[in-house]
Amino acid sequence: MNIKELRNGMRKVNVVAKVTEKSDTREVQSRYKNETYQVADALVSDDTGTIKLTLWNEQIDQVNVGDTVKIENGYITSFRGEIQLNAGKYGTLNVT
Repeated sequence: MNIKELRNGMRKVNVVAKVTEKSDTREVQSRYKNETYQVADALVSDDTGTIKLTLWNEQIDQVNVGDTVKIENGYITSFRGEIQLNAGKYGTLNVT
């Protein structure tokens, strides 16, 4: 699937893209549990466009600028008016 085809609410998304930027890690508090998570954003692109990829916990150290990542069974959400790609707990993120 190409990045330009991605729309808010899509599920079972499979994308291969190159990491062009990666933000610093920040901590967020869970809404549902008394837990803290590490989160970072990566900008990924293919020949058709660019999208923000949300990285959680151990995914952050797996991904570096210049890597090509493959997301399988991911999903698309909208946060503050911007669509984002997520691997989630049912999807996988692999560096190829």
